[in-house]
Amino acid sequence: MSRGLIVAIASSTAIAVGFVPKATAQIPFLPQLQTPSSVSNDSNNRTVSGWVYLDGRQLFQIAASRTNFPERLEDIQKKLETISQNYFQSPAKTVKVEVREANKLPVIFVNDQYLMTVTSDDAGLRQLDISTSANQIAEALREDLQRAKQERQTQFLIDQGKIAAATGLAMIVMSLGVYGWQRRSLRKDLLQPSPSTSPTAKPITTQLNHQQQQHLQEAKKRLFQLTQAGIWGGGSFIILGLFPYTRAFQVGILNAAQFPLRLAVVALVTYVAIRLSYALIDRFASTLISSGAFLTPESSERLQLRVSTFSGVTKSIATAICVGVGFLLALVALGIDIVPLLAGASLVGVAVSLASQNLIKDAINGFLIILEDQYALGDVIAVGDVGGLVENLNLRMTQLRDSEGRLITIPNSEIKIVANLSSRWSRADLTVPVAYEADVDEALKLIEHIALEMDRDPQWQRQIIETPQVLGIDLFGDRGLMIRVWIKTQPLKQWDVAREYRRRLKVAFDQAGISIPVPQQAIWVNDPHLLNSQANGKAD
Repeated sequence: MSRGLIVAIASSTAIAVGFVPKATAQIPFLPQLQTPSSVSNDSNNRTVSGWVYLDGRQLFQIAASRTNFPERLEDIQKKLETISQNYFQSPAKTVKVEVREANKLPVIFVNDQYLMTVTSDDAGLRQLDISTSANQIAEALREDLQRAKQERQTQFLIDQGKIAAATGLAMIVMSLGVYGWQRRSLRKDLLQPSPSTSPTAKPITTQLNHQQQQHLQEAKKRLFQLTQAGIWGGGSFIILGLFPYTRAFQVGILNAAQFPLRLAVVALVTYVAIRLSYALIDRFASTLISSGAFLTPESSERLQLRVSTFSGVTKSIATAICVGVGFLLALVALGIDIVPLLAGASLVGVAVSLASQNLIKDAINGFLIILEDQYALGDVIAVGDVGGLVENLNLRMTQLRDSEGRLITIPNSEIKIVANLSSRWSRADLTVPVAYEADVDEALKLIEHIALEMDRDPQWQRQIIETPQVLGIDLFGDRGLMIRVWIKTQPLKQWDVAREYRRRLKVAFDQAGISIPVPQQAIWVNDPHLLNSQANGKAD
């Protein structure tokens, strides 16, 4: 996928550039501040530099103090514009550029019109003497002015128009090609059966594969959009550079859009990186689960829960890392030095860590919970007086859904003792009451027979992982004899198995005539007057 997109982008750039002559369509560099040749304590006297442009093309650099530089650059730019317009409207094919001397400084005249005085700061940019620097500037002016006038000839504009038309046609063809490729890729993703749809696939594997496909499709979509933007934006930018009248817009676009464009690219790359990391995590998780085919059913089920938990936590960590790196790249794109910022952030981090010790405790305890497999997503746990199904687990907190549907949030640092009701296997612990007058041996055989019969039932034999155990009479209670039964089941299946077993046992007891006793209570009266009155009543 990514290799094809890169080829498409490279092809679009190569075709567009191939139509553009090297000497007639250039992308000018942005004006850059140069290192000052002499630095004083006053920042206003610091020497800065910048470019003088002609038709959006860099000609030469000048330098001045920070206070005088804007005025000098604007003055030279206006004079050059006036001189160039006069030259373009004249029939002369060549331009006369002279270097004269005034006040012991070289002065540049173009067609007997004053342009600028070369200063020592200008010469310092080239690390040459003033005279040599003035001659270099004069030579650059002569060549660029003649070339600019040649570019305004009718035949040249016609040739450039042909190149622009060919570039526009290439943009349309490549854009349609990328759009068709995107449609075919989407159709292929929709029609191609997922390997997770096989009958032996586990539900968690199906879910992970589905999530992986969604993340890949989203990453593809954004990359296709980036490719389209690159084709149209790059092609339009190159077309602007073909003509002298529009080439100046290149500098304006770069100056106006360089920071928003950089931020947009950083944001898009961060988003795609997050999506791809999600897809890689889901792919690794599904592969890990599939590789556990030779594990026991108990280990396999537990592995699914652990992988699901690790997948969610790893995604949150990957998101935090990508967002953090994207934020730093955004600062770099804005021209901010992040080294002092990182040093200051470390000090702030120490201060924040001292003020947020509970968060650190939550993170450490959450890490240990996940590492030691105390519980995972999908487990049923009891923490203190609350309990329920684990719906969300990260480094900071655990969220449970209890039997009444309430969502309970517990900070991980508050979890000291936890009871996991579904780790690897569960057990249905049943106490069956039998009347005292019933045949105990017959009742024990019937209870065992129903348990073994349920164990052999295809509907329940997968959920019951060991032969049920009838432990015998556990208690002489007020209701009757209490017989204890243990049935080992798959995690979270103990309640389903217990309900079905009670139903079958009630039907079997009714058929065998064995009654299930109800609570009984005897009253003893020790009052002599009440006993005498009852005796006299019977005598009468």
